[in-house]
Amino acid sequence: MWNVLSRASIRQWSMVGLAFCALMMGVALWLQYGVGLEPCPLCIFQRVAVLSAAAVFLVAAIHNPRGWGGSVYGVLGLAAVGAGIAVAGRHVWLQSLPPDKVPSCGPGLDYMMEVLPVWDVLSRVLSGSGECAEIDGVWLGLTLPQWTLIGFVVLAVVPLGMVFSSVLQRDARPARL
Repeated sequence: MWNVLSRASIRQWSMVGLAFCALMMGVALWLQYGVGLEPCPLCIFQRVAVLSAAAVFLVAAIHNPRGWGGSVYGVLGLAAVGAGIAVAGRHVWLQSLPPDKVPSCGPGLDYMMEVLPVWDVLSRVLSGSGECAEIDGVWLGLTLPQWTLIGFVVLAVVPLGMVFSSVLQRDARPARL
């Protein structure tokens, strides 16, 4: 297995990650425009995390670095995916609250972005609102945020693979005198 990881280039790992990000965004856009489900603020932040990871994977695929550069892209990708895991985990947690513990609905994300500083918007959105606790879709017994959390966990394999591949390729090189 380690041999397979070390043979995969950063470009190959990045293309897999980019394709998975495209799949995640494709499903999100289909649910919004094809099915008619409007995304809540936490859903939008999860999309930002997917697009951030996709941007890292795109640049890494174009650059295709050798050596420690692959680890840098891997760590950046893992940061974006980790943010997505955190937001999706928070979303799942909000949906698991009993109805009397769900925070009340606040103003919409568009309004908050217009009148509040970015850090205030982040803190208010991450504290959750009633609209984020609503369960609009269930597939195979799992809610959409649960599926998104699973998607982010699967996606985390890519930046981890980039880091391990980069490290293993460095260790496999013969030492220079």
